Parts: sequence; C-alpha cells; structure tokens
Amino acid sequence: MSANATIIEIVLSAILINNFIFSQFLGCCPFLGCSSKLDTAAGMGLAVIFVMGLASAICWIVNEYILIPLHLDFLQTIAYILVIAVLVQFVEMFLKKSVPSLYSALGIYLPLITTNCAVLGVVLLNTQYNFNFLQSVVYGVTGGMGFMLAICLMASVREKVAFADYPESFEGFPVALVTAGLIALAFMGFSGMKIV
Repeated sequence: MSANATIIEIVLSAILINNFIFSQFLGCCPFLGCSSKLDTAAGMGLAVIFVMGLASAICWIVNEYILIPLHLDFLQTIAYILVIAVLVQFVEMFLKKSVPSLYSALGIYLPLITTNCAVLGVVLLNTQYNFNFLQSVVYGVTGGMGFMLAICLMASVREKVAFADYPESFEGFPVALVTAGLIALAFMGFSGMKIV
C-alpha cells in the first residue's frame, strides 16, 4: 500500500485483504484467548478498535510534530509503545468503572492489548506507508474493525463447535487452532482482490 492509496482501498485492505489476524497473523493472543464467547469477543473487538484508532492518531501527531522535527525517528517504536500503554490503561480504567462485567470477562487479555502486536503493527505500518493523518486514523479504525470481524467470527464458530462431535484429542485449544486455520484459509480468498 502506498501513501496515495484512497480511503476505500485502505478500508477494504484493512478489513478483508490484509486482515491483521487472518492475513498478517498479528494479535493472535487476545484473538484466541477472548474468542470463546461472542459477547466477550465483541467487547475485546470494540476495545481494540478504540485503541487502534486513537493510537494511530496520537502516534502520527507524535511522529510528525515531535520525533521527525527533533531528528528522533529512531525512537519511534519506544514512543509508540508508551502511547499504546497509556491508552490501554485509560480503556482499562474506563471499563473497570463503567462496565465491570466486561472488565472481569476480558481478564488478563485487556492489559495484553498493550503488547498486542496488531496495535503496534498498525502504527508502524502507518509510518512505513507514509500515511497522512486521515489515512492513518482510517487504517487504525478499520484495522480494528477487521480484528473485531475476525474475533467475532471465531467466537461464533467456537460457540457452535462446542456442541460438535469431534475426536477427544481435539478438545479445547487444538480445535480452536484448526478453526482459526480454516477461517484464515477462507480469508486468503480476498488476497487476489483488485480494488478499482
């Protein structure tokens, strides 16, 4: 993707073609950990959309107005991680106060958004693609939407698979990995999609 990509190209790429979970395999820990129930998956998806969108906006501003003018480009990754950590703390405090049931359902996976490589990946890709502010925010939000689509699809399938008849050796995590692999295989069909 290039800096002159249109908004529709960015949206389709982030949600379907280059989905962070199924095409780039980023953010698999919360994806597998929070996809056993649809309501928990939706909550995690919304939290990731919020963090990815806001992180994209703030990191773009930090990069353009602080790091580049001061010739501190080499500190991008560290600065981005700090911004993401602060945002996740904000989301965690908000959920603990406003939606305690979702906060407890997400458990350890909520603070793991800080180290979610999909969130760090989106801000690093914004820099690599040399996106402007609007493109960065759109890519961040739609990348989060792609994450939410992936985790909600996985949760829907896992809820149905729980009642399926399969070999005992596939019980638990192995069947989740097979399910994720099959969904990822289906998403690979979008890889040849041409955007006009």
